[in-house]
Parts: sequence; structure tokens; C-alpha cells
Amino acid sequence: MTRRLAQVAKKVGVSEATVSRVLNGKPGVSDSTRQAVLSALDVLGYERPTQLRGERARLVGLVLPELQNPIFPAFAEVIGGALAQLGLTPVLCTQTKGGVSEADYVELLLQQQVSGVVFAGGLYAQADAPHDHYRELADRNIPVVLVNAAIEHLGFPCVSCDDAVAVEQAWRHLDSLGHERIGLVLGPGDHMPSGRKLAAARALAPQLPDAHVARAMFSLEGGQAAATRLLDQGVTGIICASDPLALGAVRAARRKGLSVPGDISVVGYDDSAFMNCTEPPLTTVRQPIEAMGRAAVELLNAQIGGGSVTPEELLFEPELVVRGSTGQAPRG
Repeated sequence: MTRRLAQVAKKVGVSEATVSRVLNGKPGVSDSTRQAVLSALDVLGYERPTQLRGERARLVGLVLPELQNPIFPAFAEVIGGALAQLGLTPVLCTQTKGGVSEADYVELLLQQQVSGVVFAGGLYAQADAPHDHYRELADRNIPVVLVNAAIEHLGFPCVSCDDAVAVEQAWRHLDSLGHERIGLVLGPGDHMPSGRKLAAARALAPQLPDAHVARAMFSLEGGQAAATRLLDQGVTGIICASDPLALGAVRAARRKGLSVPGDISVVGYDDSAFMNCTEPPLTTVRQPIEAMGRAAVELLNAQIGGGSVTPEELLFEPELVVRGSTGQAPRG
């Protein structure tokens, strides 16, 4: 019992005495703290006291496209923690190739009568993908928040990192190092964040050749294949739409016998876990994950509480983190 009290207290960030008051139905505890303690019990796998079992945990779906890219577990950690502090229990839904689809997860979450759903990196960012499940959520007035750029007219509030500023920071960094032939490795053609990145690049360099823009699936292998095409075009600097794509670009350079950053400079995007441990450490544009995740939860909680939230996009400023994968452009 003492161990349980200590674990729950640590999870919620309150004293063991407060946890004890909740479990024994004593007064003097705010409703949000009480809900957070009950949610922590659920998350940690403890049974609720008999007199509290009739209270259903308030569930929130957290739908992610994958967990291989470290940026998504990072978002899950921030969002899940912020939800738990509000007495909301996150239900993690991760898609796998050939597995449960995003629409299937939405159906399952609706069956569980969730209080709301947070999507990160979902089909809402792809113009050509199916979007009927989002309309169903809207029709049922389920609170929803989207993380990062979405197609228009979905009507949900959105929390995004500013893709245009990210590319501007990366481009100006490479330009300051003397790179004149800069290429981009982006996601598929219908991917909204990639579209914003391309528009920003073209605003900076109106003469950017189409051959200096390569599309890829978001994976290390995709980045390697796309970067290989750019290297064949003679680019010396590559800006990538994710860190795994950038690691693929580094591998592509090495397979061609080129050094990074001696011959080729590579910039990633996200600053996900361990990018300072790669060889060389990756220069990348950092998404403010903590601030974005907490803002998403605040927007969701406001909707759950019956407040009106305008379906506008909150844009967060990224930050260029310069490490060892970028250097002076090669001469000649």
C-alpha cells in the first residue's frame, strides 16, 4: 500500500497524504487533483478502491503514425504527462504498416466514449488521404487537436511548428557557409508541412531547380534514396524534412565516398533524441516539443470543459541547432 501511494504521488506530483485522502474519499482535494490521482491509478495498473470504481476514467486518444521516429515518442511523453496532470488518461494508438488504420483507431476510440483525441503526424497532413474519420469526429462534437500543419477546412484547432521559419533558418545557415547548390529532401507531394517548407525555399531562392527537390517517404531509407538523387545533381548542402531523412542523407553521402561535412552539409528537422550522438552530430532545426505538446493539451482541455476554441493554428518558433554535420562549402 505504501509503495502504491508513493508511486501514484510521484506520477501526479503531489504528496502521499493527498493520494491517501483521494483513495479514502476525504475532502480537501481539488477535483482536478482527484481526477489526476484516479487516472494515475489506472495508468499504473492499480485497482481503484471499491467506492471509486463506478467513476469512469476520462480517456483521451493520442494517435501517432509510428514510434520509430523519436519525435513521436517525445510528443507522446509530453502530451501524455500533461493529460495525466489534468486527470485525463491517454490511450496511445500507434499505426503499423499493414496494421490498424487511423480510421480504425478513431472507431475504437469512439466506442470507448473518449473525451477527446490528439493527433500528431496523421492523415490530416496529407491532402490526398482519406479524411472521413475526421468529419465523423466533428459531427459528433468530439474535442480534437492536431499537431503540425493540416489541410484546410477540417475545422479543428492546430498547434504547429513554423515550417517556413525552419527552412529559412536552415537555408540561411548553409548560405552563410558558402553553399550555392542547396537541395531539399521532403515528404510526399501532398504532405502539407513539406509543401510549406518548399514554398519557403522558393521564396528564398526563386531559381531553385526542380531537380534540387527530392521527395521521399519518412524513413532513413527514403532519405538515402532521395539524397542520392540530389548528390547526382551536384548539391553541396541538403535540408531535410525530418531527422531520419537527414541520417539517410548522411549515409547516401558516405556510400558515394563523400565526407560530411567536408564535401556535403546536411541539416535535419525535429532535433529528436540522440541527434547529438550521431557521427557527425546532426545540425537540425528543433521543434519546441514541450511548449507545443502542452498547448495542444490546453486546447483540448478547454474544449472538454465546454469552452469555445477557435479553429486557428498556433505557430511555434523553431530553433536552429548547429552541430557537426554542416561546414564550409567545398571549393571548386
